[in-house]
Amino acid sequence: MFTPKYPTPDTAPPPSAPAPTPAVNTPATSAPAPAPVVQTPARPTIQLTPGTAVALVGGGTAVVLVVGAVLVSLLLAVAITGVSVALVSVVLRLLLKDLHNR
Repeated sequence: MFTPKYPTPDTAPPPSAPAPTPAVNTPATSAPAPAPVVQTPARPTIQLTPGTAVALVGGGTAVVLVVGAVLVSLLLAVAITGVSVALVSVVLRLLLKDLHNR
């Protein structure tokens, strides 16, 4: 039940080497080869100007400050809740002790 079940290994045949293409005799009066086409990159490059760099730094700083403020407020909420639960437990303990003494 707790033993691992391994998947079966691939049964695909290993890739074979490409078949060699036969040599073609071309006459001397053939057309010239076409010029190579320049490939454009698939993704455009991003150029950072000083203004965008300042905007990115400012945005990152704002995000860090907002996340920090949220985390600090959550920590304070947990601390305040813990203190209030501790005070309630002390009051209940004193009330129950007073009830048993009478």
